[in-house]
Amino acid sequence: MSKRLLGVITLAVFLAACSSTKVKEEPAASVEDKSVNSQSGGGSSSTTGTAGTGGSTGNPLTDPNSILSKRSIYFDFDKDDVKPEFRPLVEAHAKYLKQNPEAKIMIQGNTDDRGSREYNLALGQRRAVSVKNAMNVYGASDNQIETVSYGKEKPRCTEATETCWAQNRRADILYSGE
Repeated sequence: MSKRLLGVITLAVFLAACSSTKVKEEPAASVEDKSVNSQSGGGSSSTTGTAGTGGSTGNPLTDPNSILSKRSIYFDFDKDDVKPEFRPLVEAHAKYLKQNPEAKIMIQGNTDDRGSREYNLALGQRRAVSVKNAMNVYGASDNQIETVSYGKEKPRCTEATETCWAQNRRADILYSGE
């Protein structure tokens, strides 16, 4: 009887640990901060400053001159560590989240099409969590970030070339309401 109970508890812990999505506690409606949604393109005085609070410089999340408009972090084959060249991008998004506590993001982990479905889902999740952990180091709050893995299910490129595979090995940042 004791072995059976231990087996059930072990199975329950294993299944809880393997869950790839978090239970998301949301308020009644998600906040969509697009009050200043004009792309005037003139706001070069502030690169990663306080967005959405002043309103006079436009939204840095959509300004092509802002680092915050870049949303993809690329990875090497079979790796999940954030490469040094993407750390400024991750840091900028983390600082934006820290300055805008109402902002929420989803980090979507993706892989190329090599490997099994299960392996790629796990690798995509590790990539998303790696970006999340880096953002936490830079001050972003855990409750602002959700991670999900799409594995090889959302490719940007479908050719069987290294250039194409490199485009698919990524984590994408999506802000709530986009």
